[in-house]
Amino acid sequence: MPVDHPAAVARLMRFLAVPGITGEEAKIGKEIQVALKEAGVAPKFVKYDDANARIPVPTQTGNLIVQLPGTLPDAPRLLFMTHMDTVPLCAGAKPKLAGKKIVNEANTALGGDNRTGCAVLVTLAAELLKDKIPHPPITLLFTVREESGLFGARHLNPADLGDVAMGFNFDGRDAGDIIVGAVGADRWDVEIFGKAAHAGVAPERGISSTMILALALAEVKAGGWFGKIVKGTSEGTSNIGPVGGKDGKTAGDATNVVTDYLLAKGESRSHDPKFFKEITAAYKQAFQNAVEAVTDHRGNTGKVKFTARSDYFPFRIKDNAPVVKRAEKAVAAIGRKPNVRTANGGLDANWMVKHGIPTATFGAGQNEIHTVEEWVDLVEYEAACRLVMELAKA
Repeated sequence: MPVDHPAAVARLMRFLAVPGITGEEAKIGKEIQVALKEAGVAPKFVKYDDANARIPVPTQTGNLIVQLPGTLPDAPRLLFMTHMDTVPLCAGAKPKLAGKKIVNEANTALGGDNRTGCAVLVTLAAELLKDKIPHPPITLLFTVREESGLFGARHLNPADLGDVAMGFNFDGRDAGDIIVGAVGADRWDVEIFGKAAHAGVAPERGISSTMILALALAEVKAGGWFGKIVKGTSEGTSNIGPVGGKDGKTAGDATNVVTDYLLAKGESRSHDPKFFKEITAAYKQAFQNAVEAVTDHRGNTGKVKFTARSDYFPFRIKDNAPVVKRAEKAVAAIGRKPNVRTANGGLDANWMVKHGIPTATFGAGQNEIHTVEEWVDLVEYEAACRLVMELAKA
């Protein structure tokens, strides 16, 4: 279907220049509202939900939801979605057009993840209204805090979307990719409570939280539970992330004091809903074993407090599902070969499927995301704009 590509690119450049790191989406949300109004969307169809009231970390706004009446009101309602936020590294981005690319003049990430998705969705609304294209009722969803834990999608009330039959999420690189499955993940924290002592005068009186961490990680590594994990037919990954002390400070105060407290954070992932829990359990057991192995001169041990939560759950939509068939047909219509696949990262689609809405994810030109080398491929972005029109048409 024909799309006004210069207008679509200008829209993307406009959104890339607006700050909106995860949790601070108010400015980009307002800019999207303005762009929707310019496209002819009546303000009465645009609202924020109250998901931010349920998100456990400070979040400026709720999810932005747009209800577009269909020209065919009896047709099933379709959901088109993306996320508004960027990673913190994108603060201060300065987009620059360079041929069929958008690059960054600042030493930051660019924010194509996911301002490309935002621009695709607004382009959909603009083109439908401008050309009066027949279409079913449509809901546009712009979520918050995707980058910091899929919080907007997780705390969404599905009833706020209307009775949608299926969803299409734009968040990735290639427009021909149809992502129909993704991993699930646990995020876990472990607090290690040791005992301080003078490391030169009486180290035996101390209980080193650092040594407990080291022994636990050594056990995890020796047991094959770190990094890429293969246990029989089950596969997954794990990682140990930030390690520090209280209030973001370093663990330990000085080299001559036995470290008495440490906080470490990690994750476990798998496409198998049971296996990522097994990975987390292996870490928990390793920390429990390690705390028993480190004692002071009287045989006293420290303590560990291990806390895990499921960030999102794995899913795999069947190849013959209506959402996949519609996606394949639309990708073929723009001259691409549909590439149905799964992803090893979490997506807002994880939670949409959990909410009962089968959702496929597509790319829109993102490249080198979350790095200062990030750029947007306009060939893929323009293909995504054509694709969204094919998905939406009657």
